[in-house]
Amino acid sequence: MAGKIATRNAYGEALVELAEKYPELVVLDADLSGATMSKFFAAAYPDRFFDCGIAECNMTGIAAGLAADGFKPFANTFAMFAAGRAYEQVRNSVGYPHLNVKIVGSHGGVSVGEDGATHQCIEDFALMREIPGMLVCCPCDGHEMRLAVEALLNYEGPAYLRLERPATEIFTDETEGYEFALGKGAVLRDGSDVSIVAAGIMVGKALEAAKLLETEGVSARVIDMHTIKPLDTGLLLKAARETGCVVTSEEHSVLGGLGGAVCEYLSGACPVPVVRHGVEDDFGRSGTANAVLEYFGLTAEGIAEKARLAIRLKK
Repeated sequence: MAGKIATRNAYGEALVELAEKYPELVVLDADLSGATMSKFFAAAYPDRFFDCGIAECNMTGIAAGLAADGFKPFANTFAMFAAGRAYEQVRNSVGYPHLNVKIVGSHGGVSVGEDGATHQCIEDFALMREIPGMLVCCPCDGHEMRLAVEALLNYEGPAYLRLERPATEIFTDETEGYEFALGKGAVLRDGSDVSIVAAGIMVGKALEAAKLLETEGVSARVIDMHTIKPLDTGLLLKAARETGCVVTSEEHSVLGGLGGAVCEYLSGACPVPVVRHGVEDDFGRSGTANAVLEYFGLTAEGIAEKARLAIRLKK
């Protein structure tokens, strides 16, 4: 499955591929099906697709009602609206009654690009993982996204799934020993000097960073932590103990997301140096996806720099 595909495209294709196997699957969108790629499902299964218009809060309530009646709704919009505008409805109508609704936030992070700070949601992991019982997942490539969609169809309970806009390389299908399971991270590359724990688009960049560090004699372990909640604490603890320091990398604020979750756990279980890599306490910027990523240092070299710092801190 080599090549490039945006996780949002892989998600849209997966919905169609799985529709016959899961007749309870219904899909909702808030007038953004062309961007979230739920348009594929709408074309193939119009009687199971509901365009709720620019009314994300309403859509969340409808999804909750469908779940209460035994359906498996996937409610789609931009991450900024799913986690931001509709937060109260996600919390009270989905999270509180623990309904089987999958909230899908497309165009997460700063790689949305030209849409700028108002549409670049870098708080969604933090907001969603604060809701009791809410699973939070951010797959790293198209192959992993397809596996995540089916896993979520078999998962009973509320979940937040982040999709990203840019096309990225597919690599998990060719990674030896790779397996996907919700709540379980995957070691994509072993190493002994530092552990790089990444999610989403930053996983591929973490693998590039590990290659850069290898030229300097540094052995970096790369962990794909696609499920941010529940965190794979067993895998994380093993990595912290064996490498002695950790770098987290995410296309999200360094506050409250993957980095926050890792720090919260390791501070009590195994207090090693943890260096967080992401957007500092700031809003996004408008520009091409690559330009904005580079502006915030969300690059392979940016991760490598944090890894060098983590190694210095453990000495």
